[in-house]
This record gives sequence, C-alpha cells and structure tokens, in this order.
Amino acid sequence: MPPSPSLALDLPAPHAPDAAASEALVERIRAACDAAGGAIRFDRYMELALYAPGLGYYSAPRSRFGACGDFVTAPEISPLFAGCVARAVASVLAHTGGAVLEAGAGDGTLAAGVLEHLAALGFDHVPYLILERSAGARGFQQERLASFGDRVRWLDDFPPAGFRGVVIANELLDALPARRFTLRGGTPRELGVAATGEGFAWADAGPAPDVAETLGELLAPLPDRYRGELAPARAAWVRAAASRLAAGALLLFDYGYPRRELYHPQRVDGTLACHYRHRVHGDPFLWPGLTDLSVHVDFTAVAEAGAEAGLDVAGFTTQAHFLLDAGLLEGLDDPALDERARARLTGQIHRLTLPAEMGEAVKVMALARRLPEPPGGFRGRDMIHRL
Repeated sequence: MPPSPSLALDLPAPHAPDAAASEALVERIRAACDAAGGAIRFDRYMELALYAPGLGYYSAPRSRFGACGDFVTAPEISPLFAGCVARAVASVLAHTGGAVLEAGAGDGTLAAGVLEHLAALGFDHVPYLILERSAGARGFQQERLASFGDRVRWLDDFPPAGFRGVVIANELLDALPARRFTLRGGTPRELGVAATGEGFAWADAGPAPDVAETLGELLAPLPDRYRGELAPARAAWVRAAASRLAAGALLLFDYGYPRRELYHPQRVDGTLACHYRHRVHGDPFLWPGLTDLSVHVDFTAVAEAGAEAGLDVAGFTTQAHFLLDAGLLEGLDDPALDERARARLTGQIHRLTLPAEMGEAVKVMALARRLPEPPGGFRGRDMIHRL
C-alpha cells in the first residue's frame, strides 16, 4: 500500500451491489454508535469497517487484490519477493524444522511462491499453514493453492503452544484496528466516530492518558491539533503468536517506523490511509466496507511486545535491504531470460527497492526464539539501534 495518504478526486462510484453492501454496513455501524450513546472509538469503527462478518472490507466475498482490487502488495509486484522470503524462511527451518504459518494470506500469491521456492531449496515436505479470518479470502486462497494438496492447511486460530518454524505476516499489522487521538493544549484526546445525518464524523471521546504514557518525551514537540494513532491490537497479536512459538521466528513486513520517527511534528495528521480502486484518499468514512483502512506500524511497540513475550529482535531493516541481502538480484542471473523479461524483472526490482516506491517505506522485522543466528535477509544493514 502507498506510504502516505493524499486526497484523490473523482473517485469512481461503486457498482450497485457493492454500494448496497456498504449501506448495510453503514447501518450496522450506526447501530453500534447508538448503542454506545452516540459515538464509538475509532478502533471499533475500523474493526467493523474491515472485519464485520459478511460486510467488512476483509470479510466480504469480493476480490481486493491486484489490478482489479484496491492496492497491490509486494508478492503481486514480483515473484522475486516470494523467492527472497522463502530463502529467509529456509534459513530458519534449517535450525528449527517445523512448519510455515502465514497470517492473512491475501489471495495466496505469496504462499504459492514460497511453497515453490521452498521445494526448490529442498524443503518440499514442510507444511504450510494459513491463519485466515476472512471466508472470502480463504476461498481465493484455496483455489490458488489447490495444486499443493494437503501441504496447505487453513486454521481459525494460532496453532497450540509448541509451534516450531516461521510465522509470516505481510502487511497484516497495519490493518489491525487502531485508535486515533489529537492534541489539545498538549493533552491527548481520544478521537471517536459519531453518526450524522449524512454518514459519520469525528467526535471527541474524552481524555487518552495512555497516549501520554506511551509517547513520553515525544509528546512535547508535537503541535496542537496533531493527530496520530495508537494500536494496542498489534502488541496483542505479537503476544498471541509468541505464546505459541517454541522455536523459530516471526517475520513481519509492513509500512511503519521506529517510534521516534513515527510520532514526529512533520506528520501532523498521522498515517491513516484509505485505499479505493488504486487511489488513496483521506476520508475513512467514505464507502465503509469498500475502502481499505491502514495505519503505519510503530515498530518500537512491536519490538517491546516481542520482548515482553520472551522474543529477541533478530533483525530490523528496510524492505530494500532485506530483499537485496536475501538474493533479490539472483533472479536476473537466469541465462534463459530474454531482453524483454530481464527489463520486466528490473522494473519489478525497482518498485520493490527504490526509496520512492516500497524500498524504504516498508520495514522488515524478525522476532526470534531459540534461533542461533538471524534469518537470511538481516545480515546487511542493521537498524535495530533505531528502535
């Protein structure tokens, strides 16, 4: 997903069935606001907009990926991405054995690529588990991965404690529900969502003292009316995954920054981004259920949650440095490539690694337990000191 929102004009209207589904979700959110006395916190709004059964963005049975969707992720940009991930995964499995678990597997593109590359690396026996809460996405994945047979299995929750191997989460954490806050007179105030005659609007939801506790000295330089986000759900997700991991690593890819860089005076309106048909806009209340909502990740908070759960930060770097260290350019060494294919791969590499594209905006973190060395991809540029 693009790293920062900008108001997009002339957004195409949704098709009639999608518009009707969005209106049904609007009524469900209105009911939640009424039940709460007029307003709900933004994380509750985000939970409903993205995950309300049958209607939320990630729950409705509609395609959200690729050219016909709303955004493109790294696995869809190039098969080279899956190859790099597979090499990192293989370096962990060589020590731990076990399985691969992907949380939120999209349309199955990354899973298919990792499975193919793992087989080429001699790990063709490794089970591939997919934790997917969206019935619609699970259907796309099952169709895409049918050729891999019983190597692939779907879960409704993390496996029991004792899991060994690798947990992959690609652009998952930024889609977990987040709270929003604003500063008034230097004091954090919770931003809620209230129903209006025409839709929804921001509302004051009272003091947010835990924001000050989290940000500490970072709060002072922030200007009045600053808006930002806090996402305790991410720490809860990390703790849940860590509680099952006996040995191996969590491999996390997402848009985000260390805390000092995320909560910065230059980011006066936070990082909330809304994606609709490959356009980025700034209105989270436009067409709920049809618009993806994402918030950049505080990787310092992720590292803290991992440490609390007994995990070590085995690596933290940019997507560009991870991919290059994991052998991204090896894809250009195939002598069978003709000039056109080589040019196409070169363009894909640029999208994955250039600072103006995904290379710097997306970070990669490995949280490990009982792993003697960092996974592949983290032996180059080390950014742990920035956390």
